Amino acid sequence: MKEHKGMRPQDVAILLYLSTLKTADWKIKDVAQALAISQSEVSEAVNRCMIARLLDKESKKVFRQSLFEFLKYGLKYVFPVVPGTLERGVPTAHSAPPLNQQIVQDDEPFVWPHPDGTVRGLAIQPLYHTLPGVVADKSEFYALLALCDAIRVGQVREVNLAKKELEKRILAENI
Repeated sequence: MKEHKGMRPQDVAILLYLSTLKTADWKIKDVAQALAISQSEVSEAVNRCMIARLLDKESKKVFRQSLFEFLKYGLKYVFPVVPGTLERGVPTAHSAPPLNQQIVQDDEPFVWPHPDGTVRGLAIQPLYHTLPGVVADKSEFYALLALCDAIRVGQVREVNLAKKELEKRILAENI
């Protein structure tokens, strides 16, 4: 196993995606294709996640409790985000499901910049640049990413709601 040189944002995205799969019988090439990330990047991310004890080497299952703890306590410090300018994009954080159904938003929505986006809002960078283009047909994955963004950019209320929702979704074995 290679040396661990720190987590990267795509590692979190890959772990979230893997946690939505119904089986641990996945292949690197399939994950790469689904997330529009190169196979080598996925392979390196999987290696880093195994070293960090977030992914089991033998069973290829996500250690859900460890992932949740990392997201709950470390995500906003390791991968902070600052809202940028108004842009067209894909809604995220508490501007996207599931939190947009719980929070009435008076401010500009948060979006991942994307040319096919349907909402104009404050731009925040996604965990990986390809994600806004691949979430359209992956609703549970999209929800997990949006909840993570709520932790990264939200105020106390949004962060607390996101953490509760993430706990419910990640710790559930049958997403």
